[in-house]
Order: sequence, then C-alpha cells, then structure tokens
Amino acid sequence: MVKKSPAEITRIIIAVLLVITAIVIASMTVGRDIYNGSRDEGMLSFAIVNACGYLFFLFMPVEVAFIYYLQGDMSVLALNAVAIVTALFSQSIDYSIGLLVSNSFIDKFIGRKRYVNAEARIEKYGNLTIFVFNALPLSSPVISLAAGMLRHRIRDTVICTVLGLMVKYLALTLIF
Repeated sequence: MVKKSPAEITRIIIAVLLVITAIVIASMTVGRDIYNGSRDEGMLSFAIVNACGYLFFLFMPVEVAFIYYLQGDMSVLALNAVAIVTALFSQSIDYSIGLLVSNSFIDKFIGRKRYVNAEARIEKYGNLTIFVFNALPLSSPVISLAAGMLRHRIRDTVICTVLGLMVKYLALTLIF
C-alpha cells in the first residue's frame, strides 16, 4: 500500500467535502423541485445551483439543470438572464480568487496540472480560450481562475465570458 503525504490526504478530504456540499446543494434545490413536481418556484433553486456550479471548486451539471428548468413554466428570457448573471457572478469570484490566492495554495487545492493547462491555453489563445470554454460545457470556472492568476485584463475576461455564456445558453434554449 502506498503511503499518502499529509498534503494528499488533505486534498482528498477537501475533495470529498466539496462533493458532499455539491450533492447537498443539488438535493435541497433541484432535487426538492423534482420531488415536488413543481418548477414554478424553482428560479431561486436554479440560481443557487447555477451560481454554485460555476465556482471552480464545486462541480455541478449546470447545463443539465438549465435544460431541466427550461422544460418548466418559467420565462425562457428570465431563465437565460439568471443563468448568465449567476455564472458571471461566480466566475468573477473565481477570477478574484486567482488574483488574491498564491499559486502554491491553488496547487494544493485543485492540483497543479489542472490550472497549468488552463494557463497555457490562455497564454496561447487569450480571449478565444475564455470565449470557447464558456460557450461549450467545459471547465470555464478553472479558466476564470487561471485568468485571474495571469492578471488577464478583467474587461476582456468579462466580455468573453458573457459572450460565451450567451452563445451556450442560446444554443441550449434553441435545441431543447
């Protein structure tokens, strides 16, 4: 049996706690709406799930939640607006964490390989990376974190994030 270092054990414990947090949030919001069979009161639960899903340290299927709520009686325009605003809010937090937190902390928290890949993409392709990762169901929160760590221009980051999110949610709306 391979002995794990204290840093690895800490990372595993944090990962397990974050997974449990994501499950609890999903269960108390979307899960409650599914069990009750009512999507009418679900805009707040969707907003919570979407905001949490765009934080780099929680992994939640935000696109699936959007599609689920899209099938309800809510205004499509309002649902799209909430999706974009909450995603932008959470990714702004991710960007700010990237600005404020040291590389070694991020290294220990999510692993070096993950954000090094994101940094390399931003350095090579710049704004296109931010746009594409937001337009597709990829790990855009990690890209926002890396953009903050690289001190990428906030204005460019916000514009590319919003445009990418608009494309993603418009496509999901039209398809589903």
